[in-house]
Amino acid sequence: MMNIDHNEKHSLHPRNLHRFKYDFDKLIASYHSLQDFVFVNEYQTETIDFSNPEAVKALNKALLLSDYDIQEWDIPANYLCPPIPGRADYIHYIADLLADSNQGEVPEGEQIVGLDVGIGANCIYPIIGNHEYGWSFVGTDIDEKALQNCKKIITQNPKLIDVISLQLQVEPRYIFKNIMLAEDKFAFTICNPPFHSSKEEAAKAALRKVNNLTEKRNSQAVLNFGGQNSELWCNGGELGFITQMVYESVKYPFQCFWFTTLVSKKDTLKSIYKTLNKVGAVEIKTIEMEQGQKTSRFVAWTFLSKKQQGEWKFSV
Repeated sequence: MMNIDHNEKHSLHPRNLHRFKYDFDKLIASYHSLQDFVFVNEYQTETIDFSNPEAVKALNKALLLSDYDIQEWDIPANYLCPPIPGRADYIHYIADLLADSNQGEVPEGEQIVGLDVGIGANCIYPIIGNHEYGWSFVGTDIDEKALQNCKKIITQNPKLIDVISLQLQVEPRYIFKNIMLAEDKFAFTICNPPFHSSKEEAAKAALRKVNNLTEKRNSQAVLNFGGQNSELWCNGGELGFITQMVYESVKYPFQCFWFTTLVSKKDTLKSIYKTLNKVGAVEIKTIEMEQGQKTSRFVAWTFLSKKQQGEWKFSV
């Protein structure tokens, strides 16, 4: 008979460290300041106020200390403070994607290199990917301050120094140009694109999120996960950004196995698929991820033929 743990969040990936309810005693033991934000809600459950950016940051600090042994993690005010369980899911599903092309085995080790497009100030994807699978990463961004903060995180955690490199994208309208060089080989790209097409749209979305979390009507948004302009919006919004990414990816068909990006709006998938077919993507996949009541997804595509996929070397 199967043992069922009723604390398990069945919607998260089975290898996700955060698939169980938060153990606040353990987390507070790792990061004492978290206790200032923990309270018992009406359902007699320990939780934090997820609309409070300081509470979310404290939870992240505790999770990174407790589960990933990351010291002194911090981000500047108003930068994106990501929900770690969801970010971990993306990493684990990419691992499954690579395993499908590697006789069912997740390829591990520093020779597996991922490109994090828009790493932000938080460095989350490389931290999780290296901890879980030993992967190396190149992190890019158009924001020099964000990259300086990542550098600070890496410096304070010496185990990351040789496995995460950072690169400023000096031409903000490009994604892979200046970054992917002729000698580079990436197993995958990973990206959390800017969702909105304007600052006003981003502010309205943030307001809706806060109202949903607090069940109150607020006239001013507090961005509970923060976010600079380049993290939250760009001309053309998410669809414009991903379309640009697709068109650029054509120029690097043999330097990356799987190009991937999160897609927040399901109704943009049809247009993304149309563009991918137009540029001749050999294989296209949409992988759905459930986190509680929320469903997110990422699209993956490759220009490698089945023969080329089989010849790709995941090991040294």
